[in-house]
Amino acid sequence: MRVKNLLKALPIGIILSSFCFAAYASSELDAIMKARGLSEKDILAAAKTYQPSGRKDEYLVFSSGGQSGQVIVYGVPSMRIYKYIAVFTPEPWQGYGYDEESKKVLEGGKINGRAMTWGDSHHPAFTEQNGEYTGDYLFINDKANPRLAVIDLKTFETVQIVSNPVIKSEHGGAFVTPNSEYVLEASQYAAPLDRNYHPLEAFENAYRGAVTLWKFDLDKGRINEAESLTLELPPYNQDLSDAGKGVSDGWAFINSFNTEMYTGGIEAGLPPNEAGMSRNDHDYLHVFNWKKIAELGKDPKNVKVINGHRVVPIEVAVANDALFLIPEPKSPHGVDVSPDGKYLVIGGKLDTHASVYDFEKIKKLIDAKDYAGKDPFGIPILDMKKSLHGQVELGLGPLHTAFDSKDGVLYTSLYVDSQVVRWDYKKLKVLDRINVHYNIGHLDSMEGKSTKPKGDWLLALDKLSIDRFNPVGPLHPQNHQLIDISGPKMELTYDLPIPLGEPHDVVSIAADKLTPKVTFDIGTDSRTEKPSPYATLAGQERVERDGNNVTVYATMVRSHINPERITVNKGDHVKIHLSSLERAQDETHGFAVDSMNVHASLEPGKTVTVEFDATEEGVFPYYCTEFCSALHLEMMGYLMVKDPNKQYAAVDAKGTKLTPEQLQAQYKKIVDTNKATDAVIQTVVKYLKEKGYDKYPAVNSMVTDALDQYGKIPEVKSKADAAAAKGDLDQAVLWENQVWQYMVKTADVGLRAKARLARELATPMSEAAGRGEKAYLRGGCNGCHVIGQVSSGPDLTGSLKRKGEQWVYEFTMDPESKFNEPYTKGMIHYFNLRMPNQHMTSEETKDIVEYMKWIDNNADLF
Repeated sequence: MRVKNLLKALPIGIILSSFCFAAYASSELDAIMKARGLSEKDILAAAKTYQPSGRKDEYLVFSSGGQSGQVIVYGVPSMRIYKYIAVFTPEPWQGYGYDEESKKVLEGGKINGRAMTWGDSHHPAFTEQNGEYTGDYLFINDKANPRLAVIDLKTFETVQIVSNPVIKSEHGGAFVTPNSEYVLEASQYAAPLDRNYHPLEAFENAYRGAVTLWKFDLDKGRINEAESLTLELPPYNQDLSDAGKGVSDGWAFINSFNTEMYTGGIEAGLPPNEAGMSRNDHDYLHVFNWKKIAELGKDPKNVKVINGHRVVPIEVAVANDALFLIPEPKSPHGVDVSPDGKYLVIGGKLDTHASVYDFEKIKKLIDAKDYAGKDPFGIPILDMKKSLHGQVELGLGPLHTAFDSKDGVLYTSLYVDSQVVRWDYKKLKVLDRINVHYNIGHLDSMEGKSTKPKGDWLLALDKLSIDRFNPVGPLHPQNHQLIDISGPKMELTYDLPIPLGEPHDVVSIAADKLTPKVTFDIGTDSRTEKPSPYATLAGQERVERDGNNVTVYATMVRSHINPERITVNKGDHVKIHLSSLERAQDETHGFAVDSMNVHASLEPGKTVTVEFDATEEGVFPYYCTEFCSALHLEMMGYLMVKDPNKQYAAVDAKGTKLTPEQLQAQYKKIVDTNKATDAVIQTVVKYLKEKGYDKYPAVNSMVTDALDQYGKIPEVKSKADAAAAKGDLDQAVLWENQVWQYMVKTADVGLRAKARLARELATPMSEAAGRGEKAYLRGGCNGCHVIGQVSSGPDLTGSLKRKGEQWVYEFTMDPESKFNEPYTKGMIHYFNLRMPNQHMTSEETKDIVEYMKWIDNNADLF
């Protein structure tokens, strides 16, 4: 009824125009669908995930990078990959492991003094407050080399790595307590905590599992190793962990397998581990009070010190009612605490059921000391049936769980069945299921393991992709599938191939919770997030020598590196401290020296250091590795390495010399060019000031950058004038060219600031004008036409008034039909160009005309 009333209120012309456009769009869409073999369901899935250029994603996903040792960041719903965060493994683009600042971070992850150059990153986790994700920091564990890393989400950089001093492998990390007090890291394979040799025959006596409680200082954004401690556990193979919340706050939970304590021996003719480690009907869920363990650890009487680290023994935890066991389906793989903390959901991968435990029942059993028995290490065992809320048969291979925003609803992955099951863990009822491709491991709904899940979307992390993508050799990418869970039926919408390791798990967060920096303050060490002692400002560039140690203080700014010549001796140890003087966002520089195996990434304001030994005589170019400006290729210099034991013959510099007349003409030309360029800059400055640019932060930032470039001109101009006064026009021309470089950079940023401000002040576009702008850009029209100025073609402003809407429409549809008209002939002659036929449709051309109307209506702004 509302639609009918709306149609009555609209003029008939608009209705007919809309129907015509809809009919045209439908016809074109039908043709595309037929040509590509797409269904309406496919088109709907594409529409759900498509993000037009410039539109931001609602969620960001942080995925472990598996054997790459890194973290992958992508968006939902677009599934666009945004970044690889370097963590446990050197990564050259970011300079990670190649500059000295990041090397110090990696050194924190040494195992027994040995550098680890790879990692197996598994479980990412955010900092939390009251169980909600805050997005301040991200933690990630390394299963292969038991380590934990801290990533600062203000910079998306790894700022700390700590290595575990007692365990040998781990899988139950990183899991965070509800207010980020501790980060849990549980062992995987039992081993001697003293890290010494003990024979497998002494397995039950000398081997142990463990869970480390890493104390996190949220104010400093760092793990406090001295205040961290470990709880000793039996030599079962512990698996995944989760911290309690709400009613279970203060408690934590860990799966286990191999309660048989079997150690294999296939090479000796014994049954393999897979047989011996799955013999029992049940394994044990570990339940421990982390708050009580932390308090116990403060008393030296309650701890053993192993490798300089405090360990609370099993017997101390048991004596203080802080450690318990509950039978769980054998070989489980995951324990997940419900948003309110009342229920624990466990999938037994060798069982078809998911088990739901009730924490309130568990707590009553603990308080009443109602035990079913004890394990060989004296740990009380609670009765499974008395602890359960219930079980649900889901299918083959239930593994992991993520929660929905709807009360009682969750999602569980079925590895063997390659399915996701939606079910109600309170009512113990299956609601829906969907096939995935293939062999799903972890899964995640948006913020699905926090106290306030968002729901909306679900990610299925499939171990196998098989036939989903183009073949790229025997090693296939992993497949992350996006599932729409907003309706009554789950709908698969997108497949994302992940070609970097085996991503094990992901966490997701609403994008508006993240507030990353776009630039650093000048002179910042991004790894310590403090001013670098080696920060160098313009004019402070220098080379210092102390014996065989050479220290260079250098700066980088579009488009030069200062100094551009560095001379050292063979055998010198060279340190180059580099500071970016850029202020504008996304103006990143890179730095590399030929054959020295060093690389640095210098985001705006950052200071980094590269270090190497000059072991070979020769000439080694260095350059900016990021295409940063039109004169990027000129942003280079030479490292000259001389043999101090050699005598080098003097060389006369040769070059083409200009006549005095030629030099004078060249000097006059560049001076005139600079005056003209400065005039353009002043008009832009006048415009920006008149329009109040400082009210708009993004514009203000760009103007600050432009004025910073412009502020460098007086010093260089004085050098040009001094050289001209001495009659050294050759040097005067060079310095005037540098003046021009600063002016061009100023004008470039200034014009972008002007365009951004104009869009801020302009009237809103109609839908047709918005479509017209997209068609205009898609057709490449901006390659010749610029709004508000003459470029390779006439200014768009006023075009409709000059020739009229119908003429512009006809010319756009068929340019050649107008080539013989006097007006068009004049334009062709002046610009020495003919407008090509962009084969716009009639509707696209009408929309472009509407876009040009919008331009004319806001002409005073351009």
